[in-house]
Amino acid sequence: MDVDTDLSSLRRHLESAGVDGYLIDDDATDSDQRYVSGFTAPDPFQTLVTDDGVHLLVSGLEYGRAKSEADAETITRRSAYDYRELVAEHGAYGGKIRTIAAFLEDHGVDSISVPRNFPTGTADGLREQGIDITLESDGIVEEIRAIKADEELEAIRESQRANEAAMACAEELIASADVDDDGTLIGEDGEPLTSERVTEEIEVTLLRHGCGLDDTIVACGADGADPHNRGSGPLEADELIVIDIFPRNKETGYHADMTRTFARGDPGEEARRRYDVTREAYEAALATVEAGVTGAAVHDVVCDVIEDAGYESLRSDPSTETGFIHSTGHGVGLDVHEQPSVSPAGGELEAGHVISIEPGLYNPDVGGVRIEDLVVVTEDGYENLTDYRVGLEPTN
Repeated sequence: MDVDTDLSSLRRHLESAGVDGYLIDDDATDSDQRYVSGFTAPDPFQTLVTDDGVHLLVSGLEYGRAKSEADAETITRRSAYDYRELVAEHGAYGGKIRTIAAFLEDHGVDSISVPRNFPTGTADGLREQGIDITLESDGIVEEIRAIKADEELEAIRESQRANEAAMACAEELIASADVDDDGTLIGEDGEPLTSERVTEEIEVTLLRHGCGLDDTIVACGADGADPHNRGSGPLEADELIVIDIFPRNKETGYHADMTRTFARGDPGEEARRRYDVTREAYEAALATVEAGVTGAAVHDVVCDVIEDAGYESLRSDPSTETGFIHSTGHGVGLDVHEQPSVSPAGGELEAGHVISIEPGLYNPDVGGVRIEDLVVVTEDGYENLTDYRVGLEPTN
């Protein structure tokens, strides 16, 4: 996907740091590299940013695809620097280091800045080849990525539509299930409706919409009181069921994120009260979001609602294990958790930031409640990218 990237702040860093270039050495898992290069590959490749553009060093296997897909001024094969001969003479590691050093020399670079996750082995090897290396510790590329271009927002919307289809499938399974004498939800095949079965249907639905995910959360009862418990076993009536889906589009790489909490039957007065308080906190947070407000301020509004209702938060009791025990939200994009932060440490929100708003309340004796929408910050508020109803009782 072509994104109109503005790397001016990164180039200003190069000037202030007194270095010739910025180098990334990673594979498709590195979102900064994907963003800067417009390219993704399963094996490591190198992206160099200089004053005159973006330059890639790739294997011969990836060269043709990089030529057609990458957003770079130059793309060079390792073979241009006698990579195989260097490996034969110096081994795989030594050959790689000497190839990268030759690539840097070819672009007039003898000093580089590198990101925080730059491989130590590559850094040490390049230093031995006479390359001066400075750590860029502020995460400048991630800050650039936090402001989404129109193309990125459309990609996130597409992922969120897939997310909503998957959530609808999960909700329908819960709503249409029978309940046996023990209170277990029973699927249409007469077998217990389990977290695993619902997760499978979520994954199948996402695949049909061009998305996938490594994990999802379908957590019932006490499992839902642990915010990142994936859930397992039969789903029960009269219990809270937390469903958190965070897929990634296989083509664009952009994530979505959404959580809903359902209860089939009556989870009890306290559970319903917790749901109402969580919903009030979620609505208060949304009403606070706009450019210029800090993520910390949005988080404080959530804590105010929850604490006023008589529940603990990590703000009121840093050691609490129940109540509101996580931050209010996070940035979403090429990573499912990225800048900015909607937390006690959250800085100023800017137009174009895409953030989750996801307050929750947790107690093993009652279960967990979480409600999460995905929004893009605007100058005077927000645009909600989530088009899915909020309600405790599941419908089909």
